[in-house]
Amino acid sequence: MLAVGETAPDFELKDVKGALLSSKELLGKAPALFALFKVSCPVCQYTFPFLERVHRGVAAERLQVVGISQDDAGSTRSFNQECGLSFPVLLDTTRPGYPVSNRFGISTVPCLFLVEKDGRVSWTSTGFSKADLEDLGATLGCPVFQQDEDVPAWKAG
Repeated sequence: MLAVGETAPDFELKDVKGALLSSKELLGKAPALFALFKVSCPVCQYTFPFLERVHRGVAAERLQVVGISQDDAGSTRSFNQECGLSFPVLLDTTRPGYPVSNRFGISTVPCLFLVEKDGRVSWTSTGFSKADLEDLGATLGCPVFQQDEDVPAWKAG
């Protein structure tokens, strides 16, 4: 898995509507939190509503949240709807073998990579880690969890 300080791969993927987006285009606007996932993953299903909070809590000029799905457009659209996602979600299914996921070096999902405008990875997280998401939220000035929520410390990916 790519580590902090390494350079994220350049890529082009289609979104669920068929529009082609590139990492260079995205990073030209603002840093991006790339969140790689599968719709059937229960830990992804648990994590992504919290990522939506980050998306809604941080100005787009400061951070973009971008999902990268390992599933087809129809399944991914259903996942987006069930999780209430409003951030862009790209499809890593253009060729067999999940080429973008493999270039990030992931072996489990969800995997999160905060990539700065220069392409450098500045933060990573695997599975669900409350502490990691609290750290990300503190860095961005955006609380991820509400005080009255009973959130587990960790869930394996």
